[in-house]
Parts: sequence; C-alpha cells; structure tokens
Amino acid sequence: MFHLIFGLPWLVVLVRFIQPLPWLWSAKAALAILLLLASQYHLFSRISSGSVFSPEFPRWLVIGFNLLFGAIILLAVLQIALDLVSLGLALVKGHWIAVPPVVRYAMGVTALVTAGIGVANAIRVPPLKSIEIAIPDLPPSFDGYRMLQLTDMHISRLFPRAWAEAVVGKANALAPDVIVITGDLIDGSLENRRDDVAPLAGLSARDGVIAIPGNHEYFFGYTGWMAHFASLGMTVLENAHVSVARDGGSITIAGVTDLSARANGLPGPDLAQALKGAPSDAPIILLDHQPREAQTAAAAGVALQLSGHTHGGMVIGLDRLVSGPNNGFVSGLYTVGGLQLYVNNGTGLWPGFALRLGRPSELTVITFRRKG
Repeated sequence: MFHLIFGLPWLVVLVRFIQPLPWLWSAKAALAILLLLASQYHLFSRISSGSVFSPEFPRWLVIGFNLLFGAIILLAVLQIALDLVSLGLALVKGHWIAVPPVVRYAMGVTALVTAGIGVANAIRVPPLKSIEIAIPDLPPSFDGYRMLQLTDMHISRLFPRAWAEAVVGKANALAPDVIVITGDLIDGSLENRRDDVAPLAGLSARDGVIAIPGNHEYFFGYTGWMAHFASLGMTVLENAHVSVARDGGSITIAGVTDLSARANGLPGPDLAQALKGAPSDAPIILLDHQPREAQTAAAAGVALQLSGHTHGGMVIGLDRLVSGPNNGFVSGLYTVGGLQLYVNNGTGLWPGFALRLGRPSELTVITFRRKG
C-alpha cells in the first residue's frame, strides 16, 4: 500500500512538472523513469527484506532513495502551490498565465536542495538537548539527577554500526546518572542487525541502561530482540519497574510494552502490572514508547512520562498529521493533569522516510529538580 500511496506525488510531478518542460521527449522520459523508481522505494524495500521498514541496500543507496523520494514529495507540494497561484491569476486576468521554464527549474533545484538538507539533518549524530524538569516529592538526593533519553534509533542500513558507535561515544561523554531507551531501537532482523547494534553494549551510566520496546521491535522477532538487548547489558522493562536508591531516597522507573503488542499476540501495556510492588512514596518515571496514553498514566499518579514514536513530526507542518493519532502529543513537554509528558523528537528515524526539516533529532539530557 505504501508504494501505491507514494506513487501519487510522482504522478503530480509527471503530469504538471515534467510534461510541460521544453525538453526532448527522451530526456523527459528518462527523468520520469528515474523519479518513478525513487517513488517505489518502499516496494523495493519490501522486495529486499520482506518489510517496508528495513531496506537492506547499501547505505549510499538508502540515502539516495530518501533524497529523491523527499524531492518528489516537496516538488509535488511546490507544483500544487504553483497551480493554485496560476489558477488564481487566471481567474483575475481572465486567461491562463504561461509559466516560464525558469520557474520550474527553480522549483526543481529548491526541492532537491531542501531534500538534501532534510536527509543530512536526519542521518547526523544528534546534537545535545538539555532540559530541566521539576518533579513533585523528589527526594533531595535526586535533585540534579541526570537522565539521558535515547529513542527511535532505528538502527539499520541507514543508521549502521559506525553511527551507533558515535552515538554511544557522545552519550557516555555526557556522564549521565542513568540512560533510558524508549523503544524502536532497530529496523531489521537480529541476523541482519547483530553487528550494527553491538556498540550499544558500550553504553555506560552509574545506574545502568534501561530499555523498553517500541512498535518496530514487534516487526522483527520481538522475543529474540528483547533477549538480545538484555545480553547487551540493558535492563529491559516489559510491564515492570526498577527502584533507584540514593542516600536514603528513591525513584521508580517503570516501563510498559507497546500498544502494538496485542496485535502480535503478545502482552500489551499494563501500567498496573508495571507498578505492582513499587514504593508508594517514590516519584514514578514512566517509559512508554507512544505518548497517547498519557491520561492513563496521569490517573495512576505518574510524575513524568518519557515517550518517542512521533519523531517530532519530522517536517514542520507534518506535525498536524501526526498529532491526531497521538492525542495531540507530538514534540516537547506537555502537562497532563499532574503528569509531565516529554515527547522526544528521536535519536534516529525510520529509514523509509528520513527527512527532518525544523524537527531536529536530539540526545536529550533531563535534569531532575525538586518542585516547590
């Protein structure tokens, strides 16, 4: 279905952009074929690996696909805008206005350059983002506690071992008290990704590395991946919690499975189970890959929920499309009743649409502060 849907922007580009160009038909046909192949990126991904979520091509080819694929979508948007402006002028002037070829050339260059910037933003090692969050009833010993959140790394052919090594090095250099990973660590089977995820074993923090699954883990052999993450030294929370103690005080870090679990015949998120036996006087930090159940967490007395999944909307404007399925939670810090929800833009990105414009990736250090 993906390849059919994303064939529509190519059709717009073919009919309204390529066809009017003053070129030889053979040159226009060559451009149309090249862009048609790029528009079918997800079909080729399915052929290469059996999944649109894990293109098993060389990295340069995955980057090239994303570059052209992004350019097609941006060019289709520009062309539709041009047609609307032309229609408005035609209604005012009483006749259709011819569009000079130079306008279409400028549109093509703009779309390609913008797509290139978007792909470069998507595949870089993320910059540091530091925020402070005040937590009610935080024990004095945890004032200044630093939690590093990684999420949506999507380790794959696009985000391979070298990228993972760079992220690990940058994360460790921050010397956080604890590292949490809120899902979608991988795209691909354990067989294909084993070497790429190996650097994650090097993540180091005083109170360890804690991870939960995202929806993508369920696409590629969930049970095997959870066991493998544990073998890399992570504490994997599947509707469970851990207590972190310091100088007579403690906090509870809980984690739930993803909402997509039940569709795969596996236990879905169970916050009550995750909090069973947790100290009643310790603030609760909840790791939940998807942010849309924040109201439920608020009702359960969770102080802070950390999520990902949305990638921040990826491109300014697309956040409106992402907002609905996620109950309005897309990027940044929200207040839901007595709960604070932080939705991370993501460390990486799904390789099927690797474009970031105005929604940067992030390595997020959250410093806890006492409230009041």
